[in-house]
Amino acid sequence: MIDTPITLYYWPTPNGWKISIALEEMDLPYEVKLVNIGAGEQFDPEFLKLSPNNRMPAIVDPEGPGGRPISIFESGAILQYLARKSGKFYGGGERDQVAVDQWLMWQMGGLGPMAGQAHHFLSYAPNMEPPVDLPYAKDRYRNEVARLYGVLDRRLAQEEFVAGDFYSIADMAIWPWASLWEKQEQTLDDKPHLKHWIERIGARSAVKRGRAVAAEKRGGIAGDKEAQKVLFGKAASQEKKG
Repeated sequence: MIDTPITLYYWPTPNGWKISIALEEMDLPYEVKLVNIGAGEQFDPEFLKLSPNNRMPAIVDPEGPGGRPISIFESGAILQYLARKSGKFYGGGERDQVAVDQWLMWQMGGLGPMAGQAHHFLSYAPNMEPPVDLPYAKDRYRNEVARLYGVLDRRLAQEEFVAGDFYSIADMAIWPWASLWEKQEQTLDDKPHLKHWIERIGARSAVKRGRAVAAEKRGGIAGDKEAQKVLFGKAASQEKKG
């Protein structure tokens, strides 16, 4: 039995939702420490000790391997760790784990970055000061996200869940990004299997609870010029030097 809560360093974004959803699904005790990315808290020295790439989420597990505390950054690595720790949502053997890992890497290396760029150029960049409206970038990332959702729809035409006939951390990693398909200017009219999967996963009680963590903090960056400077400007690249 796990008694000591895991500390989740979090902000309500798709990458943050991955971990809050997983912790809820696995029934692991946790406490949330908010990292306000619009205010630049991801550059605080104490947080950088946990996440040197100045990105959330990160976790600290006081009951890590060997009974010693461990800190972990990168959402995919956190999901793998939590699945091993809990013994849940990683399938029933090595073949299942390979299937989970390949779709988890697909999300980490493909869908997440491409959908993130789509969000940036479609929603944020046109509202920056001065506005940045780049039709080529909009088309490139909108089209690549559409291609990736086509890959996912074809997979879900064959399997109930992303990695096979079992719900896994791969589903938890992909769903937060796929749930924002409208913001990415996508259509699901030609992707019925993906549409049904998004609805099924979103109806899970643990997914609802994980998505709801600090939901009141979400939004506003598209109209917040100071937050944009932190996230997209020189302040971000310089990591608050000085």
